[in-house]
Amino acid sequence: MDFTLGSQAADYILRLATPNDAAAMLALYAPYITDTTITLEFEVPTLAEFAERIRKLQGVLPWLVAERDGQLLGYAYASRHRERLAYQWSVETSVYVHAEHHGTGVARRLYNHLFEFLQRQGYVNAYAGVIEPNPRSFAFHHSLGFELIGTYQHVAYKFGKWHTSQWLAKQLLPPPAAPVPPIPLAELQLL
Repeated sequence: MDFTLGSQAADYILRLATPNDAAAMLALYAPYITDTTITLEFEVPTLAEFAERIRKLQGVLPWLVAERDGQLLGYAYASRHRERLAYQWSVETSVYVHAEHHGTGVARRLYNHLFEFLQRQGYVNAYAGVIEPNPRSFAFHHSLGFELIGTYQHVAYKFGKWHTSQWLAKQLLPPPAAPVPPIPLAELQLL
């Protein structure tokens, strides 16, 4: 699974995100909040709040950005699936791409590198929630090995109506008989 993060692929690079990327990431993310149900956030977080999200998990879980000539094309990240210790081998994943770069392979490349990091860290399962209707996201996740594991009917309310969420799962590694805690990103050898 060796790869060089930051190497050229197509005409953009992938690298680890830092809190300094928060403004560009938030600018990309904000329309997903204000104009869609792809995310169920109601209000665009402040720049400080968004930078803190990155800072909080930096060194623990990967946040990746794709950029070309300093312009952010997209980003992907993992977060804890649940806070209780018994869930420590499972994560939730998300990917957001600028509308101009949908269908260009940016999301796939971000996710594939994200999965490589997570596997190297020792995570077993990745989960993703897709709010209906979003057949494009469902098909995208399915093409990357996610399988539908459940549906929460009318679980969220946004834009004046109730929404249903499909939950998908991808096994990253076989479940070990005697698991050890995942390796924090800061301790992972990045090659």
